[in-house]
Amino acid sequence: MRRAITMLLFIAMSAVAQSPEQSALSAIPPYRPAHQVTGTIRLWGHGAPVLDFMGMLVKSWEEGFAKFQPGVKFEYRMYGTASAMGALYTGEGDIAILGQEMYPFEVKAFEQAKGYAPTEIEIATGSVDVRNFDFALGPFVNAKNPLKQITLNQMDRAFAFHDGGPTRNIVTWDRLGLTGPEWAGKPIHLYGWRESDIFSTWIERAALHGSHRWRCGMRQYAHIHRPDGTIYDSGQQILDDLAKDPYGLALSSVRYLKSDAVKPLLVGRTADGPFVAATKATLIARQYPLGRIIPAEIDRAPGKQVDPAVREFLLYILSREGQADIVRNGKYLPMGPRFDAREREKLQ
Repeated sequence: MRRAITMLLFIAMSAVAQSPEQSALSAIPPYRPAHQVTGTIRLWGHGAPVLDFMGMLVKSWEEGFAKFQPGVKFEYRMYGTASAMGALYTGEGDIAILGQEMYPFEVKAFEQAKGYAPTEIEIATGSVDVRNFDFALGPFVNAKNPLKQITLNQMDRAFAFHDGGPTRNIVTWDRLGLTGPEWAGKPIHLYGWRESDIFSTWIERAALHGSHRWRCGMRQYAHIHRPDGTIYDSGQQILDDLAKDPYGLALSSVRYLKSDAVKPLLVGRTADGPFVAATKATLIARQYPLGRIIPAEIDRAPGKQVDPAVREFLLYILSREGQADIVRNGKYLPMGPRFDAREREKLQ
C-alpha cells in the first residue's frame, strides 16, 4: 500500500514539474501517415549562407519524416524569409517557411500573381527571448515607475498619433492612472525602434491597429555595429537608456532585461484583462498579446487539395514528433495543442 501511494505521489509530482513545452507535447497526437507518398518537396525560407537559422530544425524534420515516408526527397533552399514568398508564387518552391509573420504586401503580391491568397499553416510559436527566433516584444518602464500593466489600446494611444487632441492621445502619466505630484501632468517619454524596423512594423499590426503614425518625439534606435564585429542591439540600447529615465515608456524584449533598473509591463488585450507577462507558458497558450508565430505558406488553389507530400510533411511538423524536434532544437517554442489542432484541420 505504501509503495502504491509513493508511486502515485511521484507521478503527481512529475506532472506538476512538467515544463510548458512538455505539457504541450503530451496533448499533441503522434504522426500517423494517412497515405504513403512520394515526390520532392522544395523548401524555401528563413536561413542565410552564414547563419542558417532554421537549418538544424528543418533537417531534423526531414530525417524524422523519412522514417515514415522514405519516398519523399527534399530540395533545401532556405536563403531567407524575403526570398520565400516569391519562390512560392512563381512555382519555384512548394513550402515557404518564414522567420516572421507575413507582411500584407507579401499577401498582395501572391494574390496578384495567382488570383487567390496563400494558405498559411502556423507551425511553431516564437521564442521568449532567443535572438533571430521571433522573440516576444513588449512595453517596459523604469523601475521607479509604479505602473504595472497596460492594455493594447493604451499602447496604441500612447505610441501612435490620433486625430482628436488630448482625449484621443495619451501623452502624460496620469492618463495611465498614475497620481500624485510626481506623475500627474508629467510627459511620457517614448522609446522604440526606427519606424522602418521590422519590429515597429509588427507592433503597428499587433497593437496600433495598423497605424503608421508614430508619435513625434519618440526616440528611435537601430543596431550599432562595433569595430570589433559585435552588435549593440537596438533593443538593448532602448532599455539601457530607459534605465536613466523614470518617465520613459519603451518597446523592447525581455531578452535585453539585464538589470533591475527597468521592468516589463503586464499586457492585456482589454481593460478587463487578463494581464500577463511573456513566458513560455503564456506564449504557447497564446495568452500574451504580443507573442509571435512561425508560419509555413503553401499554394493551394480554391477547391483544390493540398499536394499529398506537402500535406503529409506539414502534418508531421504539427505532430508530437515534429513539435518535439522544436523543443529539442531549443529556440522556437511548440504549438499549443488547441492551435496545433486548428492548423491540422486546415490540411484535411
